[in-house]
Order: sequence, then C-alpha cells, then structure tokens
Amino acid sequence: MKTSTLRRSAVCASVLALPLALGAAPSALAAAPAEPFGPACSSLPTSGEGSAEGMADDPVATAASNNPELSTLVSAVKKAGLVDTLNNAKDVTVFAPTNDAFAKVPKADLDKLLADKEQLTKVLTYHVVGEKVSKDKLADGTYKTLEGGELTTAGSGDSYKVNDSASVVCGDVATQNATVHVIDTVLMPKA
Repeated sequence: MKTSTLRRSAVCASVLALPLALGAAPSALAAAPAEPFGPACSSLPTSGEGSAEGMADDPVATAASNNPELSTLVSAVKKAGLVDTLNNAKDVTVFAPTNDAFAKVPKADLDKLLADKEQLTKVLTYHVVGEKVSKDKLADGTYKTLEGGELTTAGSGDSYKVNDSASVVCGDVATQNATVHVIDTVLMPKA
C-alpha cells in the first residue's frame, strides 16, 4: 500500500514538474494573446486599467470604460442597456468606434440615435461579431453581427478596413471575453 501511494506521489510530482522543467509555469503554456497593432495603439496608456494589459483583465464593456478614447461608445452602450449583455458574452469581437468616429456623425443625427433605444441597440450590436476575429482573419472576411446583418473586413499588414469605410486604428486588443478592434468610423447596419 505504501509503495502504490509513493508511486502515485512520484507520478503527480513529475507531471507537475514537467512544465517547470520546460521553463514555463503551467498557465504560461496557454497561447499568449496577440499584440495590439495599428497607429492609435500608441495612445493607449502604458499602465493601469486602460492599458492593453489592464484591459485584458476585464470583460469588454468594463474594459472599454477604462479607455478615454471610447467614452462616447461606453455612454451609448449604457443608454442601450447593453453593458451586461456585452460583459457576459463569450468570445465575441467588438469593432469599437472612437470618440472621433462618433464626432463624424452629424450632431442632430447622433442626438436622434442616442434618444432612440431600439435604433441605438441595432447600431451598437452591428459592431459586435459572435466569434473571435483576430488580425489573421481580417484580410478577407465576412462576419455575421449580433444585430443580424453582416460586415466585411479587408486589408493586410497592419492596415485593415471594415465595410470599406472604417479603418482599424488599434486592433487585437484583448479583454477577458472579447477581441476589440478600435475603428475610426461608426458602422451603420444596412436597412
């Protein structure tokens, strides 16, 4: 009996020691998230909750609220009542318009959109794809959105467009439950 207990202990110890012998902690064997890319990534804080590292710890709506460049989007998500929906989603991709993207929408149109919860929800859920779309899938893709429509992506290197109109200015930002591609134009679902 002592011999089998000792054998089991030795086997368990060797299984636990293998990753350490390979120079990695067990959790480090998982694939590392992709590095953010694009010209606007340099505007991310280098530390704290709004940094790429800090955003990775939080679900997507919470992570976005820590990024000052996404404050208009965060306000719109709150108005539409989508915070919990986004924070509880699994493996989604969010094409997140910057404050400057919202500023391109004529003020009267933006005010009207923000006052219409149903239409606002439709527009915001058009920016969310129900699967992980990382940089390697942006070159030539068509993806179904949570709104029900489709959006397209195209490009190469560090230069990608969504629906031939929005540029990805900082892509592959990882959050706890989503991949975020920050874009410079608000996308509008097809009627």
